[in-house]
Amino acid sequence: MKPEAGGDRTVEAGVPVGFGSEARDAPEVSWDFGDGTPPQQGARLSHAFPRAGSYQVRALEKDEVLASAMVTVVPRPVLRAIPADAEVAIFFPQLRGNVEPLVDFASRMLGQAQARQALEEAPLLSLVLRELRSEPRLVDPEEGVGFFSLPGFEGTVALLGVTDSQAALDAVVEELRSGGARVVAREPEGAVRFQRESGTTMLLFPDRGYLYLVVPDSPDEEGEEDGEEEASLRIEKVLAQEGGPEAGAEEAIRARITGMSGPGLSEQPLLTELKPKVGAGNVHLFARAEEGDTSDGIRGIWAALKVEEGQADLEGWVATDKSLFAGKSGPGSELLGKAPAGPIAALMVSMPPEEMTKLVFGAPGSERRERTMQRLQLEGFDAAGAENLLGALRGDMTLLAYFDAVAFYRNFFLGNRRPEPRGTLLFQAGLVRSEPVLEWLTGRLKTRGQPYEVVKGQDGTRLRTRVMDQPVELTVSADRLTVNGGESLGVRPPGDVGTALRERFGANAFEPGHLSGMVDVGRLRAELDAPKEVPGVSPQQLPVARSLVGTMLDQLPPVESIFIDFAPEEGGGRFRARAALRERSR
Repeated sequence: MKPEAGGDRTVEAGVPVGFGSEARDAPEVSWDFGDGTPPQQGARLSHAFPRAGSYQVRALEKDEVLASAMVTVVPRPVLRAIPADAEVAIFFPQLRGNVEPLVDFASRMLGQAQARQALEEAPLLSLVLRELRSEPRLVDPEEGVGFFSLPGFEGTVALLGVTDSQAALDAVVEELRSGGARVVAREPEGAVRFQRESGTTMLLFPDRGYLYLVVPDSPDEEGEEDGEEEASLRIEKVLAQEGGPEAGAEEAIRARITGMSGPGLSEQPLLTELKPKVGAGNVHLFARAEEGDTSDGIRGIWAALKVEEGQADLEGWVATDKSLFAGKSGPGSELLGKAPAGPIAALMVSMPPEEMTKLVFGAPGSERRERTMQRLQLEGFDAAGAENLLGALRGDMTLLAYFDAVAFYRNFFLGNRRPEPRGTLLFQAGLVRSEPVLEWLTGRLKTRGQPYEVVKGQDGTRLRTRVMDQPVELTVSADRLTVNGGESLGVRPPGDVGTALRERFGANAFEPGHLSGMVDVGRLRAELDAPKEVPGVSPQQLPVARSLVGTMLDQLPPVESIFIDFAPEEGGGRFRARAALRERSR
C-alpha cells in the first residue's frame, strides 16, 4: 500500500497539516517536508510549515520516493487568528512595510528614544522592533501583530505571527523577565505564566503560528475593594463558558483561542460590511458594540491609519442603526466665506440645533441629561438658562484664530518681556432668537463683575469689555452672535477661507453638515519669521528674539499641521484626521 501524500494543496503558515493515512495497513515511511525541518517517521502525522513558500513533501523509503505533493504555504492572516467575538481589535495586517513607517513617524514626532520606549512597552512589540532591524529570524514579516479584547474578560490579548514558536516564546520570556515580571510556571503545552509587580498574572502561549500574551487589567488602587465582587463575577462568567472551575481567567481565554476553528474575525458580518467603507492602512481598528448594547445607536467602528513620509492619515467609519442627526444637515458657515486670510487655527461645527443640544446635554429624558443638569447647578450655572441658550442657536458655529507677530514682539520687548501669544480670535454663531443670547451674556458679565460697555446700533447690540488685558467685542444681531477679541485685523484682506481650507485638506471639509477643525503650526512659524521691523524695537534686538522663539518652537514636536473632520452619511458617519510633520532639515 502506497502512503497518502494528500495531493497538491494550499495551507496557512503555522497551521498543522495532515499527511499519511490512519488505516491499519498504512506504511510507516520517512516524511521529508522540504522546509528544512528534520524528516519524521510515521504512517500518519501532522506538520506545520513555519513560513510562506512552496514545498515538495515526499514520502521516502530509504532513497525511494513513494509519494509526493506540492504544498503552497501562504501567511496566516492576523484576523483569522483573532476570535470572531472580539469586541475591539487593533492590528497591523502584516509587519513588513507597515511597522517601519509608523516607527519612523513616531520617532520624528516624539524623538527616537521616547518613541522607541513607548512602542517597546507594548506587549510583543519590542521583539518585533528588534527583529525588523535586520533579517527576521523569529517573527514572520508577512504576518501580523495586534491586540484585541474579548467579552467577559477585563484585559487585553496581544498576538504576533512567528516562524519559530519556541524560540520566539523564549525571547519574550526573557524580555518580560527583564521588565520585572516573574515566571510562575511553565506548562507542558508550551504556555508560560507570569506574575507582574502589581500581583496580576499574564499567560504566554503559542497557537498555530501565532504567539499570544493574555494581559488582565491591573486593579485600580482606588476603589479596589468595591470592584472585587464585580471582577469576581466577570471571571466566573468566563470560566462558566470555557475552561472549567479550576482554570484561571487567562486559561479560559487560552481555551477559547486554541479551540476556535473557522475564519475567526476575518469574516465577522459587521466587519465584512464595514471594510469597503475605508481604504487600506498600515494599522487598522475594529470595534463593535457590546452584545445587546445599542443604547447610543452605534453598531461599530472601522478605521485605518496610513503613514507615509512625514504624514499620518486616519480614515474611519461609524456604523449606526439610525441616521445621525436625524438625517438633517446643519447650515454652512457665513464667517468662512468672508473672513480675513491666514488663520492659524479654525473650527467649524454645522449640525441641527436640536442635535447640538442632545450632544451637550443628552437626549430629553435620558439619565445623561439629568446628570448634566445637576452638575451645572452644582457649579453655579442656570441649567435651564443654558438649555434655553442652546435652543436659540441655528446650528452653525465657527472659530478662527490669528497670530499677530508684530504685537507679539512688541509685547516681548516693550511689555512684560514674556513670550505671550498675541493675535485675534473670531467667533460667529447663527441665531434663531437673539434675546436669550444677549440676556445670558450680560448676566455672565455681571456675575463675574466684569466691566463692560453697551453700544446699541442698527446692526445689533455691542458689548465691549477686556479679557486678559485684551479688547473683546461681542455683537448680538437678529440672526448671529459675533465675538472679536484681541488685536485688530484691519491689515488682513478678507477672502474665502472656507474654499482655501477645502482645497488644502479635501474631504469636503468645512462644508455644511461637517464638524471640521485644523491647526496650522507651519503658518505660525512663518508669521513669526515675517516681521522685518517692529516699531519701538531696535533692528539688533529683533533677530535675537526671533532666534530665541525659534529655539523654543524646536523643542516642540515638529508638527506642520493637524486636521480633523466628521460628517454624517447614509448608514453612519465618516471621520478623517491628518497630522503632517515639517520637512526634514537638509
